[in-house]
Amino acid sequence: MSLALMLGRRGQGRTWPNPSVGCVIVRESRIIGRGRTADGGRPHAETEALNQAGAAARGATAYVALEPCAHHGQTPPCAEALIAAGVARVVAPMADSDPRVAGQGFALLQKAGIEVTTGVLANEAARDLDGFLMRTEHGRPHLTLKLASSFDGRIATATGQSQWITGPAARRHVHALRARHDAVMVGAGTARMDDPSLTVRDLGIAQQPVRVVVSRRLDLPMMSKLARSAKLAPLWLCHGPDADPSLVDAWQGIGATLIPCGLTGRQLDVRSVLQELGAQGLTRVFCEGGGGLAASLLAADLVDEMVGYTAGLAIGAEGLPAIGALGLSQLRDAPRFHLVESQTIAGDMMHRWVRA
Repeated sequence: MSLALMLGRRGQGRTWPNPSVGCVIVRESRIIGRGRTADGGRPHAETEALNQAGAAARGATAYVALEPCAHHGQTPPCAEALIAAGVARVVAPMADSDPRVAGQGFALLQKAGIEVTTGVLANEAARDLDGFLMRTEHGRPHLTLKLASSFDGRIATATGQSQWITGPAARRHVHALRARHDAVMVGAGTARMDDPSLTVRDLGIAQQPVRVVVSRRLDLPMMSKLARSAKLAPLWLCHGPDADPSLVDAWQGIGATLIPCGLTGRQLDVRSVLQELGAQGLTRVFCEGGGGLAASLLAADLVDEMVGYTAGLAIGAEGLPAIGALGLSQLRDAPRFHLVESQTIAGDMMHRWVRA
């Protein structure tokens, strides 16, 4: 099961809206087939592993990182494929929360006389599949908030200079995390100030994550790196209902996807933004700021995980804070997270926290 989970993790960021699942088929203590959900979401892991195992799958045990699907879509159900292959036992950590499956895959297997074992490494599987589960159960993707800051929590000087606070090794680590998410998201201020491309570079990655910019009025430079690459890598712009129609047409004309979202007061409603991204199929979103967007997501209790990169330099109080105003008066009201990992990356400190 550990191998099945590891295989599934290899596909993170490249299989949405489907979960990235791994499958290992074992017969007489020997692995005879393995597979993961293919890029784009199909074929599924079970199909890949069964094709590799061939006729040897009869009487074997299949370890699958999620309940085999039971519904007919673009391909037949994986539960039926396992039955047809003649496997004797299926081991899975948990049921699929997709209402089209939700225990029906296990029921099909058991009805066919196949032994089903569940609960194996369930906590690990739930962490790996958190984005898929979040979308099927709550309609929004898993959100990781990334902050790269000075020791005193600043992301830029008073003049706006921010490149580079952390070193090249830490930035390469960020690119690896981008690749494991379906989308990379920033606010309009960051898009204007930093002129980012938001792509994964220097890692041999062919399938780029979706670039998402949250901008109520679409007041973004049309000659930016994002605009110039809109037809090379997916670019989605989340905007308000009052955005200038001529700007909507202009961005659509260069290849961007426009996603209207609701407002809360005079700002875009971040809950609406994430619900719309979930409706588009995204399961894992990597938010890289800026401070205003980070504050809005934290205030709305939408941050599931935080990854910080802290450099050994101080910028001072006049610098731009990593997180904007939260309006807190009591510490008990502050969003709190648990530390799960920390490491030194060539002189910078990476620390990862999950929702308490």
